[in-house]
Amino acid sequence: MTRSRRLSRLLATWSTEPSQAGNSRSGPGSDSRAAFFRGVGATAHVRQTLLNNQPDSLAESRITSALNAMLLRRLWDRLWDLVTTPYTPDSGFTGFLDRAVTQEDARARVTVAVLTPAETRRVFGINVGRRGIQPVFLRIENRSTQALRLQAVTIDPRYFTPLEAAAVNHFSITRRLSAFGALGWLFFPLLLFAPLKLFTAWLANHRMDTAFRQRGFRLVPVPPGTTAEGFVFTTVDLGTKVVHVRLVPLEPLQASIARLVMPASAGDQADAPVDLVFTVPVPGIAADYLDRDFSALRPSHEVEPCTADDLVARLEAMPAATTNAAGTRTGDPANLVVIGEFETLLGAFAARWDESETISLATCWKTVKAFLLGSNYRYSPVSPLHLFGRDQDIALQRTRGSINERIHLRLWLTPLAFEAKPVWVGQISRDIGVRFTTRAWNLTTHRIDPDVDESRDYCIEDLSAAGRVRAAGYVGGVGACRADAPRHNLTGDPYFTDGKRAVILLAPTRTE
Repeated sequence: MTRSRRLSRLLATWSTEPSQAGNSRSGPGSDSRAAFFRGVGATAHVRQTLLNNQPDSLAESRITSALNAMLLRRLWDRLWDLVTTPYTPDSGFTGFLDRAVTQEDARARVTVAVLTPAETRRVFGINVGRRGIQPVFLRIENRSTQALRLQAVTIDPRYFTPLEAAAVNHFSITRRLSAFGALGWLFFPLLLFAPLKLFTAWLANHRMDTAFRQRGFRLVPVPPGTTAEGFVFTTVDLGTKVVHVRLVPLEPLQASIARLVMPASAGDQADAPVDLVFTVPVPGIAADYLDRDFSALRPSHEVEPCTADDLVARLEAMPAATTNAAGTRTGDPANLVVIGEFETLLGAFAARWDESETISLATCWKTVKAFLLGSNYRYSPVSPLHLFGRDQDIALQRTRGSINERIHLRLWLTPLAFEAKPVWVGQISRDIGVRFTTRAWNLTTHRIDPDVDESRDYCIEDLSAAGRVRAAGYVGGVGACRADAPRHNLTGDPYFTDGKRAVILLAPTRTE
């Protein structure tokens, strides 16, 4: 092989290798090749020919040597990483603040950002998401005259402390080799370097503890007029994450005890906590509603306002049950109405319910794995039902320990509006198992609880417990049927009902 051909191959290999942002040992990417050539001392003519991948004989020797040295350094770095344990968090990175959301009231100003996996790896030097941890950045400015204490349990009752999150992610040779199974024996020769690997892992774990502890949010009172910031290590949510920040004013113990001993006057009541609820989009799933253009589904000139006097009649005139795609057969009852903006709806449900992914080969495979292993897949696609000539606009689910046990909620946007808020008609039911059927392509379907009123009423209770219900009640729907004379849905499951549909008027923010 001639020198020119060897150089061209080196250039092709190097220019197509992706650069790694934030890694000081990675070579330049294709967008910085000119700077690299200047760095190795190439003339203007040589730089131009190399940028065109057309080196001439005048440049070959010098550039070939530089590229060979760079490739050897990369090879050495890879081998060094194999026998040691590198750990290089970027403590100065704050790019996630570009997506931060801020809310405030008279007593506090709070900023929240949920890190993506790439940002997490950069900030903490490791992908903590693989261990089920999702860092949430908080900045709290105390504008009040009292110290405020963050209640982390309102953000996530299963949160991790900084050192706990670090410990879960500690480097472990045994854990890494066990991941390869029997193939782990291929790495047996590298055991000669085990002392070096163990020592550098111990150092990396110590630095990891320090990094997590320094960047974690300290759960101590925030004094008046000061600002505190850091990360709370929560469990992972994708699609939408609801972050409920509660700041409790602290008072002297003597005042608290005096209030218990002696009934206080209205003016002596303890100050209410600061409650701010953030609804933060989190990338990671292809939620079904992302391909919906709600403005096209409900143009402003087609909106039909309802008054308090005619709302009930208009809701009872909505379709009573879902149908198949052709509209020739009826299925599950349309037993729910939700009134509120889409953002309010998503925020009200997202703290307790999960979004559903679109149906694709990848999501079908995830569903099959969860079904075979009896595991949970929080964002499993929901089969389509139809109203208004289309499948559901948004599907939500409340899962249990298995994919076969969950509550399905499907919603369709209607032309109606009440108090200038859109009206959604929905269907809700509870999956309690799996059964064989010839009405589905995979010959199986989820078996629903025939008492569909239970899941309908559960929705009201769940949103009420979350403090997101302004008003609730019932209107006429599909009509009553008894357990001994049930109706059937599209897959043949029986159901019985009192025939009513629940109506929920959502509160835009949490209420007590």
